[in-house]
Amino acid sequence: MQKTNINKYFTLIDNFVQESQNILGENLVGVYLHGSAVMECFNSQKSDLDFIIVIKHTLPNKTKQIYMDMVIRLNKQAPKKGIELSIVKENVCTPFVYPTPFELHFSIEHLNWYQTNPNDYLEKMKGTDKDLAAHFTILYHRGKTLCGKPIPDVFSKVSKDDYFDSIWDDIKNAREEINENPTYIILNLCRVLAFHQDELILSKLEGGRWGLQNVPKKYTELIANALAEYELNRPTNLDKTLAREYTDYMLQQIKPNFQ
Repeated sequence: MQKTNINKYFTLIDNFVQESQNILGENLVGVYLHGSAVMECFNSQKSDLDFIIVIKHTLPNKTKQIYMDMVIRLNKQAPKKGIELSIVKENVCTPFVYPTPFELHFSIEHLNWYQTNPNDYLEKMKGTDKDLAAHFTILYHRGKTLCGKPIPDVFSKVSKDDYFDSIWDDIKNAREEINENPTYIILNLCRVLAFHQDELILSKLEGGRWGLQNVPKKYTELIANALAEYELNRPTNLDKTLAREYTDYMLQQIKPNFQ
């Protein structure tokens, strides 16, 4: 099912690469695909299309605007969660810099900001992003080069400490977020624990399957329901009390001194 879903977006991905080449020209080092699309767990109702674009030199705002207008246009053809991308300079990829500086970022949650105030967006949408350590790690181990230099020639391996700090940053507020986004939190806690215990680099789907085998049996149904909701879009009633207990248990296993 997942492969059929991603096949629907091959034309969009090809167009994205071609447009990136046209706009960025000789400044472009490469365009790379990561996330669920390369980890065999893409779901058009749950997943976005994740790109890293590497350039040689800083982009002027005029070029950024042309690029963003292209992204917004193609985003209309994207899956429900849209396109997510970060543009970074080659010199932060090798040696890897953490937290990682980026030149431009877009996800669907920023769509309204760009459409209503593009100048403000272009001025402020730059800085550093801890998430890029996790993205680069997936890219290094399982990503796909869409154009440009091969991944091993651009990206150095992210250290275990930087990767763990990045994925921990994504789940450290799980107690507050479990009720509003239970499937994501339940499965993400599994994949973070899988790395902490076994140094496995997994998707949310793979993390959930690992959790079924390695997390106490009292949480099996909770994890299985999250997997069904993620894979099959099957709605499930969340046992909020058990989910909070599970969250506390997992956070303590991942970081015992966390309060």
